[in-house]
Amino acid sequence: MTVSRTYGDELAVVTVTYSPGEVLERFLETLPKATDRRVRVILADNGSTDGAPQRAAERPDVDFVPMGANLGYGSAANRGIAELGAEYGWVAVANPDVEWGAGCLDELLAAAARWPRGGAFGPLITEPDGSVYPSARLAPSLGRGAGHALLCKVWPSNPWTRAYRQETAPTERTAGWLSGSCLLLRREALDSVTGFDPRYFMYFEDVDLGDRLGRAGWLNVYVPGAEVMHIGGHSTARASTRMLAEHHRSAYRYLADRHRGAAWAPLRLLLRAGLAVRARLEIRAAGRKR
Repeated sequence: MTVSRTYGDELAVVTVTYSPGEVLERFLETLPKATDRRVRVILADNGSTDGAPQRAAERPDVDFVPMGANLGYGSAANRGIAELGAEYGWVAVANPDVEWGAGCLDELLAAAARWPRGGAFGPLITEPDGSVYPSARLAPSLGRGAGHALLCKVWPSNPWTRAYRQETAPTERTAGWLSGSCLLLRREALDSVTGFDPRYFMYFEDVDLGDRLGRAGWLNVYVPGAEVMHIGGHSTARASTRMLAEHHRSAYRYLADRHRGAAWAPLRLLLRAGLAVRARLEIRAAGRKR
């Protein structure tokens, strides 16, 4: 049973670090232009060895919180959020390789006032080449998921991928889930679903969160008037083989959780086998590129 708490209106930022290098400096240097508010920053550190988070914590309002081990993204984010007092009713969870756009956090907060049942708010996310990342998508279904998984590499514009990625004109709207690379979360909503699911070490923790927020009666709101740039892949590039395996493992967990019981057992076996084969093929292809 979740105990309801009353939260204030203060804003905090939680980022999960794992030897983030110089990108963390850009994250912190661009943060002041994102909001007129004073912001407390929590660095939930999963075992960095480059010293970057410790150096960053020398800044005012930045706290280094070591996890003691690599707990994965969702667990570390939960631990970082737990460091915040009840005065913090808003928390932005963002990757350390995000660069904040001017006024983006203030715009997300303004959207929250327009959407009182909004639990999560996501900005427009650009990549370093200026392209827009499809960060507000439908919740995966078996049909869309299978079509997207099988065809996205060989036929990127297939109808299942287009439907899933929701690559339409950037208008403020609700979505099935929002990219976890940058999210503003209402703590009341987060409490109602007990935060990120710690079983997801990496990947799909944002998909799962968005789906559970929706089931609990909250909305996931895409706010393209707010903008950030995500460099992407910095901390996972060093362990791409493991991350490919983890991605498929998380995909199975997400779908299996939503198809429980004996009646769905054959489907779960098929999903496990199919995703295992796809993971091996992608790992082999990644190895050939090195």
